[in-house]
Amino acid sequence: MVRSMYSGVAGMKANQTRMDVIGNNISNANTYGFKSGRATFRDMYYQQFRGASAGTQTRGGINPSSIGYGAQLSSIDLMMDSSSMTSTGFALDACITGEGFFQVMDPDGNIYFTKAGMLDIDPATGALVDSNGNFVLGTSATEGKLNSSQPGQEKIFITVNSVQASTAKVEKQIAGKTLKIESTEETKEANVSFAFSKSSSMPDGQKIKAIMDSTTSVIQLQLNANETFANMAELQKAINDAITDTYGGKHPAGDFKFSVDPDPFVDADGKAQTLTGAEIVDAAASEYEGGGIEESTVNGEGWANGFKFVETGIKFTGTGAMKMDVKVTADTTATPPVPGYIEVTMTDGAGQTYVGVITKDRAVASSGGSSLLLKRGTVTNGVVKPDANADTNDTITINYPNISEFGNYDSKTGVFSNPKTFTTQNIGTATASAPTKKLGWGKSTLTLEGGTEFHTQDVSNLTGIGIGADGTITGTSDAGLQILGRIDLATFGNAKGLAQAGNSYFTATSNSGPVKLAIAGEQGTGAIRNSALEMSNVDLAQEFSDMIVTQRGFQASSRMITVSDTMLEELINLKR
Repeated sequence: MVRSMYSGVAGMKANQTRMDVIGNNISNANTYGFKSGRATFRDMYYQQFRGASAGTQTRGGINPSSIGYGAQLSSIDLMMDSSSMTSTGFALDACITGEGFFQVMDPDGNIYFTKAGMLDIDPATGALVDSNGNFVLGTSATEGKLNSSQPGQEKIFITVNSVQASTAKVEKQIAGKTLKIESTEETKEANVSFAFSKSSSMPDGQKIKAIMDSTTSVIQLQLNANETFANMAELQKAINDAITDTYGGKHPAGDFKFSVDPDPFVDADGKAQTLTGAEIVDAAASEYEGGGIEESTVNGEGWANGFKFVETGIKFTGTGAMKMDVKVTADTTATPPVPGYIEVTMTDGAGQTYVGVITKDRAVASSGGSSLLLKRGTVTNGVVKPDANADTNDTITINYPNISEFGNYDSKTGVFSNPKTFTTQNIGTATASAPTKKLGWGKSTLTLEGGTEFHTQDVSNLTGIGIGADGTITGTSDAGLQILGRIDLATFGNAKGLAQAGNSYFTATSNSGPVKLAIAGEQGTGAIRNSALEMSNVDLAQEFSDMIVTQRGFQASSRMITVSDTMLEELINLKR
């Protein structure tokens, strides 16, 4: 009877321990990277009452007889199977889609392993840390390059490349000549745009007037149409003097350097020539190699119906009178209706055609003034088929009006319910003659880019930080996109042999095997997925089922003690 009581006590203890494991599992059902445990039992030692004996010819064998002393805890196993991933939207959250552990190091140098990838960058030191403030280990990078191609176990410090000094500059082809503008000082204040115009009302002696638009950083350079310039140096000085005056005597970027190749102040025979402000700016003709279009005007502004001329390509070959046809196509009778498109055709005096198509997407996106490139060729079913014998730079660029100018348009179906009919327009005269002295700067707004002083950067300059599938960390700063480091993974021969250390950490043991380092996605490890975390692998349905079984086991063990006590009571009562 006493043995049964002890068996009941042992059963209660074992089931209580199992309940502790279940309780820990359930409480961590929402803990990222948590791995559930499983308690198993084994029977205890036995008291033998009779040994076994083998059978003989005259008597059969006898089995051993023994009585056990109950159950005891056998093991608490870690269930290391992977769980589902949940998207978080935070770029430095990371999970492993398979085998492997993140490595972290505490301030005392102890290394732990975890599946919880809540990572961040310490703004003070630039170190990659986890949610507990411990260092994440892997491979660091220097000047945008990883320190090693092999997996590592070093602290990852995020260092951002310094920005090298640069001057603001721009280069553009205008009128068959290459115009270059560059600042002489490395400063962001040189990141401006130049727009050129002319004026016939400026006083004699004032060659250029600079007007600064502070809202757009555009410097309007207004050239005196009647003043002459002998060379590029004189023109450059006049521009810089005008800018200096506008800025109250202080130039924003240490002067701008202008150069044009070939030199426009030298004629075809190699002789020096002067240019007036009107000849430099005049945009009445596009003087590209091979000719241009002397455009006719309607109501003083471009062509009719809202179309406007922009420029021709550097290999434009059109000749004679230019005509433009606009055809709005749409099939409203089809089921479903066929989306319409706008076909623009320009024909020169020799019968050469330049075509372009304004599609549904382009038309809807345009609020008016969008550009359309016309190429030599034909249009079939809304698709431009370029002329294989024509130069790719034999083109015309025009601006087209708002979509409403072409009829009642349904933006969802792309159908014109009443497409507008356009008449053929005479738009000007094309010429294949040699370029004149006009440079056509008035057609262009030139934006200088660069203009940066040398300066160091820290993590506060980073944007677009992300973690690749192989653990490589990248980010964008003023120095551009760069590699910031790499998170390397740890694996073990027996991951279930790891010991839980709290804070979602595990430590290596003698039975887990030594740590092996690997780049994510290699040597059997899973890839890293950023903006996501691994959920707990606790199965609540299984845990509640186990809880019921454990409760009944505990209850049954307690009943053994009660019954044993009753039997002892009956034994004592025999003396009465």
